Parts: sequence; structure tokens; C-alpha cells
Amino acid sequence: MGEHRERMLRGEPYRDSDPELVAERRRAQALLDEFNATTADQIDQRDGVLRALLGRLGEGSWIVPRFQCDYGYLIEIGANSFLNYDAILMDCAPIVIGDDVSIGPRAQLLTALHPMADHEARRQRWETGAPITIGDNVWFGGGVIVCPGVTVGANTVVGAGSVVTRDLPERVFAAGNPCRVVRGL
Repeated sequence: MGEHRERMLRGEPYRDSDPELVAERRRAQALLDEFNATTADQIDQRDGVLRALLGRLGEGSWIVPRFQCDYGYLIEIGANSFLNYDAILMDCAPIVIGDDVSIGPRAQLLTALHPMADHEARRQRWETGAPITIGDNVWFGGGVIVCPGVTVGANTVVGAGSVVTRDLPERVFAAGNPCRVVRGL
């Protein structure tokens, strides 16, 4: 394993232009091209591609094309979970999705962080990542964006179009930009 891949996996600054990481993203993209080209009746083929791509795909879970991610192997999806159309999971850090999760169309789970104040580091393509964890039985409305480092507690509902910048506790309805707790559930 190369230095930049090791750094990425440890959550340390790394360069995304590293040849090993570029090759891993190309491998993922080839699998995604295959997955996204399937037809509605090719359920077994879709499942096989997802199992080759993802770190874990729980029993009874499925994703509807179009789906995009960076690496795939850093994504773990529990049992009986569902990702709707146009999900984007930028997985330069782990993304863990629990059991019985429903994620609406055009959701984005984004783990990548880029230097803000260090303009030269950003120009040289240094970045880091922070993991995202989604608890069991969470429901995201359409267009939800989850930012790096966020944990969403079990049994929480996030309203459509919300931008989740901070952790959300269990059993709440949260919405808005930035997303905040509206009430308990």
C-alpha cells in the first residue's frame, strides 16, 4: 500500500493525484459504469457489481442507478437499506450506513475536506477526509447533503434539501440549511 493511500485511510492529509488512488478511483468508476448501465430487470447483475464495489452491502439492501462514489470499499451499508436515484457518496473516509435506512433521491454524503487557509496546499491537491455515520432506521428526504465528520443518530428523519453540517441525535426530525433539530420523535 502506498504512502498517500495509507495517509487517506488514517485521515491524514494526502494527495488525491497519487497514482495508486487514481487507479482505485478508475476501478470504481468502471464498476459504476457497469452498474449504471444495467436495466431494471438486471437485479442480480446490479447486486453483484455492488458487492464487488462496496466494503459491505447488507442483506436486502439496494441502490437505484444512477449511483456515484470515489472508491466504494470505504462504504458499508447495513441490511434492508435503500439509496434512491442519483446518490453521490464521496468516500475518501469511511461512510457507514446502518440497517433499515432510506435515503431519498439526489442525496450527497461528502467526506472530503480541502485546506481553507493554506491556499498552496489546496493548489497542490492536498486533502483529508472525515467519516460519516448514519444510524439505523434513518430517513433522508430528497436532496439531503451530509458534510464530512457528521453522525446521524438512529431513528432520525432529515427533511428534504437539508444540509447537515453537525451531528444529529437519535429520534429527532431535523431540517434546514444548516440543518437543525425541529422536534423530537
